Amino acid sequence: MSELVANLRAVERRIEEAARRTGRDPADVRLLPVSKTVPEERLHEAVAAGCHRLGENKVQEAKRKWQALADLDVSWAVIGHLQTNKAKDVAAFAAEFQALDNVRQAAALDRRLQAAGRGLDVYVQVNTSAEESKFGLVPEELPGFLAELRAYSSLRARGLMTLAVFSAEEARVRECFRLLRTLRDRARESDPDLIGPGELSMGMSGDFELAIEEGATCVRVGRAIFGARATPDSHYWPPAQG
Repeated sequence: MSELVANLRAVERRIEEAARRTGRDPADVRLLPVSKTVPEERLHEAVAAGCHRLGENKVQEAKRKWQALADLDVSWAVIGHLQTNKAKDVAAFAAEFQALDNVRQAAALDRRLQAAGRGLDVYVQVNTSAEESKFGLVPEELPGFLAELRAYSSLRARGLMTLAVFSAEEARVRECFRLLRTLRDRARESDPDLIGPGELSMGMSGDFELAIEEGATCVRVGRAIFGARATPDSHYWPPAQG
């Protein structure tokens, strides 16, 4: 068994154990392997091991891999901030977009998707840590934004996404995940049609078990599967004000 496959199986076991600790069905938690910076030749191995949807932060990198691996049974999720001038590319190839946080993005995507005759699953990103360095809606803006999404028929709301605070304090990390779950529950109570199935995409390599214990239905895991990256994460999560 290769290191990549061993890592993948270990992550799958950890997901199962975290779900069972809180009485959840592990099948209700989707693993989204994040393949940013991973060379295309290694992704052949990942797909063969069962990774049929991969997450990428940068649209340009995702598009390149989509084209290079077109012969494989794999689809692509864009999980990083989107500049509106990249909406055409996302509309052309992505199966889901997990970082929707403003109307300009929604309008640009919808226009391109309508032209292509496609729909797109989207998650609305919420800044649950109140950090200026992170993208996402402030929690108070979420109800109004979900209502505005009705106007964009090619966008299929699947739920919410967040990045927790990067902290060794478990309580602070859990607070971010609990806030996202609370926001989802409130949206369901007010108008369940606005939130779709109400999925919660939260948790990465360093905190995905906590996220599952707090209700995550999708965890985005890169390093724990593919190993450490040569490129710093700041390259993929640029400052929100930049």
